[in-house]
Amino acid sequence: MRKPLVAAFIALAIAGAGAAPAVAAPVSGAPAGEASAAVSTASAVADAADTKAAASPTLQAVTLAGTVALSNCSGSLIRFPNSLDTAPALVLTNGHCLETGFPTPGQVLVNRTSSRTFGLLNSAGTKVATLRASKIAYGTMTDTDAAVYQLTSTYGAIRSSYGISALTVQDTHPTAGTAITVASGYWKRLYSCNIDGFVYRVKEGDWTWKDSVRYTSACQTIGGTSGSPVVDQATGKVVAVNNTGNEDGESCTVNNPCEVDASGNVTVRQGINYAQETYQFPACFTTGNQLNLSAAGCALPKP
Repeated sequence: MRKPLVAAFIALAIAGAGAAPAVAAPVSGAPAGEASAAVSTASAVADAADTKAAASPTLQAVTLAGTVALSNCSGSLIRFPNSLDTAPALVLTNGHCLETGFPTPGQVLVNRTSSRTFGLLNSAGTKVATLRASKIAYGTMTDTDAAVYQLTSTYGAIRSSYGISALTVQDTHPTAGTAITVASGYWKRLYSCNIDGFVYRVKEGDWTWKDSVRYTSACQTIGGTSGSPVVDQATGKVVAVNNTGNEDGESCTVNNPCEVDASGNVTVRQGINYAQETYQFPACFTTGNQLNLSAAGCALPKP
């Protein structure tokens, strides 16, 4: 979780220099991150990712097609293995990217009316459409950091009009060592690395997330990449949603998540970034993409 750039620029102007405060702010029309370094860092990371992509054929399967840009974050057009083409399409992002602000610990938002818009990108990162939500189907920062919006358009209509298909969410637990790409619709950048492992608990400020994905150090994601799909390079399926990283080496504070093991031992990994698994979501949605938290196998936090 990181501060929106507009707010960070204001903070820098007031302070004169230095990093912006590491306090999250509501959605304000710009992505989260450290203002003065964000663009240059994004370019450097993108150059590295582009070089790696050129050297590794498996990366060619992962593009920006199906990603979306939010006002303050990234996201993706997703479907589940059993989703019908006639069902209203869905967008996946982080719970901390909701226009309603950060959900409090224990809070779960279900079927909240929303008219939020998303810029749909093609493989080259060009915006081809503006999609609109009808509601926040699900959103929380408890146990995970994820939100799913239902759109006013169906998958079939989107594909017919814009030639873009939704990314499929994998319905099984990801595997350590998997080659992945974090695809940021906001920055129009790809970050490639591997799943380093899984963390029993990631704690950041007042929030705690379970069984989180830890990246290897090559994925130096920045503010604005929050909500990006984490795509398995071998299958093209979404296995997680990018959400945070330890910026300053602090322990368990906002923008400085820590790792907590089953015995309560705390580990801080400055510069390492994390994502939240998404394999739990397919069991909680019907073929028509209607949320059913009482469905067999659905283990998402409930209101």
